[in-house]
Amino acid sequence: MKYYVIDAFTDKLFAGNPAAVCLLQEPLTDEVMASIAREMNLSETAFVLWENDAWRLRWFTPTVEVPLCGHGTLATARALREAGIVTDDEVYFHSLSGDLAARYQGDWIELDFPSLPPTPAPVPEAVLDALRIKTAPRWSGVNDHDYWLLDLGSAAAVRALTPDRTATMAIDLPGIIVTGAGDAPYDFTSRFFAPADGIFEDPVTGSAHAALTPYWSNVLGRTDFLAFQASSRGGILKVRLAGDRVLIAGETVVVAAGDLRIP
Repeated sequence: MKYYVIDAFTDKLFAGNPAAVCLLQEPLTDEVMASIAREMNLSETAFVLWENDAWRLRWFTPTVEVPLCGHGTLATARALREAGIVTDDEVYFHSLSGDLAARYQGDWIELDFPSLPPTPAPVPEAVLDALRIKTAPRWSGVNDHDYWLLDLGSAAAVRALTPDRTATMAIDLPGIIVTGAGDAPYDFTSRFFAPADGIFEDPVTGSAHAALTPYWSNVLGRTDFLAFQASSRGGILKVRLAGDRVLIAGETVVVAAGDLRIP
C-alpha cells in the first residue's frame, strides 16, 4: 500500500503539522487502521479509499479515530495529487463530519469545512488549572464538537502559556483552543490541545479553525483572516467564513513516500 508523510500548513520541511496518508486499494478493518496509526505515531494518519464512486476519508490518532482533521485532509489532497490520482481542480471526500471539499489553488490547497462556532460558557476550573491560566479569559465557550475556546487577549499571552502536561492530559476533552489577537501580519494566533485524543499540543489544527474563524469574525466584524498557530513547529493558515462553511487554506510539503506492508 502506498503511503506519504506530508507536512501541512507550511512551505518548509519539518514545520507545520505532519500527517501520514495511506492510499487504500481495498477496505481495511478498524483494528488494522488503528495499528497503522500507532506505528506511524503522528498526531493523525489519514486513510482514503475510492469506494462507490466517492472518496471515503477517515482519520486516526495513535489512540482513537477522530471525526474531523484539517491537516490530515490537506495532506490527503496533496497525496492524491502527488500520486497522479487526482488531476482536477477539486476533490471531494465523504467523512464522519459530512462531505468535505479540497480545491487546488497553485501552491495552496483550500478546504471547505462546516463552521463550528462556539457558544459562550464558563470554562471548567480544571482546564484553567491545567493550562496554568491565572486570570479569567476575555471570553470562553464551547462548540458542538466539545472544543473549548479561550480568548486570552493577545498573541503574547498565547505564546507564554506553559501548561502542566500531566494535568492537561488527564482532562477528558477532545479540544482546548487558546487564542488571542495576532501580531502583524496575522489577524489572530492560537494553540490547540487534544488530551482526550492522546495529543498534548497539536502543531497546526485545521478543525480548530472551524471554531476560531466564526469566533474572530464576530469579534472583528470581518470574514477573511491570516492566522498563525504558535506551536513549536508553527503553521500559517488563510481562513474565510462563508455562511455556514469555513474555507481553510494551507501549503504542503512532501516529506516521505513509500510502501506499507499490510498483514
